[in-house]
Amino acid sequence: MAMHNPPHPGEFILATYMEPFGVSCRSLAEHLDVAASTLNRILKQQSGVSPEMALRLSKVLGRSPESWLAMQDAYDLWVARKTVKLSGVQRLNLDAA
Repeated sequence: MAMHNPPHPGEFILATYMEPFGVSCRSLAEHLDVAASTLNRILKQQSGVSPEMALRLSKVLGRSPESWLAMQDAYDLWVARKTVKLSGVQRLNLDAA
């Protein structure tokens, strides 16, 4: 079942880990061993979670790498459903002719 308005991983990280526990972007970035600017782009929803970042987030914050990637995929698909125009797309008939 498709999720209605799924959160971007950056939004989830802010709301679940950073804000409640007072964790700064710089501190989390240091734990992830990435530049603060890299993490900041994810937090601002300007970048998505890559497989590499999913591994880092899994080690630092928990959850499986697959769950981080699934969250990103759910968000990306939700955005695509809102923005991609499919009116010119037609189903290919694969029945034997």
